[in-house]
Amino acid sequence: MNAGIAYALGAYLLWGLLPLYLRLLGAIATPEILANRILWSLVTMVILLVGLRRLAWIRPALAQPRMLVRFAVTASLISFNWVLYIWAVNAGHTVDASLGYFMNPLVNVVIGAFFFREKLRTAQKLALLIAAVGVAWLTWLAGSPPWIGLALALSFSLYGLLRKTAPLGALEGFTVETALLAPLALAYVIWLGQQGRLGFATAPVNLQLLLVLAGPATTAPLLLYAAGVRRIPFSLSGVLQYLAPTLQWLIGIYVFHEVFDPHKAAGFGLIWVALVVYAAESAWFAWQRPASAPQPDSTTS
Repeated sequence: MNAGIAYALGAYLLWGLLPLYLRLLGAIATPEILANRILWSLVTMVILLVGLRRLAWIRPALAQPRMLVRFAVTASLISFNWVLYIWAVNAGHTVDASLGYFMNPLVNVVIGAFFFREKLRTAQKLALLIAAVGVAWLTWLAGSPPWIGLALALSFSLYGLLRKTAPLGALEGFTVETALLAPLALAYVIWLGQQGRLGFATAPVNLQLLLVLAGPATTAPLLLYAAGVRRIPFSLSGVLQYLAPTLQWLIGIYVFHEVFDPHKAAGFGLIWVALVVYAAESAWFAWQRPASAPQPDSTTS
């Protein structure tokens, strides 16, 4: 449990600072940034697996079509999440993107109840109701739902769900995902080169190096998250996630100087109240639980 919390916190800290890195890549088109993230992530994973001598799983994995289909779904979800987030940051919607990760813990609660039959307590239901009012206010204010935040929250929660129940570990699973996406990414990069539109080829050396670093920058938090989410309750991963959207929100307002007027703040405020209610109730429940239920042996995992 302690290791899982540490892994998850590390992931959320890196994700919270990610907008600063992505803004440095603003001269490159969003699809090309995505392609670089996929390709350099695969290179990073291959180096890690070879160095750790963890290759024996590959042949058995290739013999399980159902598992490959599952990872094709998770690969699709994470690539959609990536491309939307990259676009949002470089299009001046970092604050809107942070909303998705503020809502993510509450989406995790709903998914936990639906898929893992985790019973919703009264305070959790109240938190979901308050958050729904906040989303409704933002929808009325903008004339349309906050689709960036909703899409990011749903895609990442579903990704977390499928990775939590996946048969492979963090390293192996992410390698399969990037390997499944790599042919499409490589084909796109080759097409860009043939069209004379490959940003990497004409970029200065410092920008090329930043694109290469997309592999480690993408791999590190995802591996930490995948390792963490397998070791802690699904709902707890949502509580720890508050760090990432808070950093993103602060960066959007104070570094990128995005608009955050009082009307928008009211909608965010309702969602923050919902998160406070949920976090406080979760902390109280965790504090009460040892007195009412026996705890598992801490020496086993």
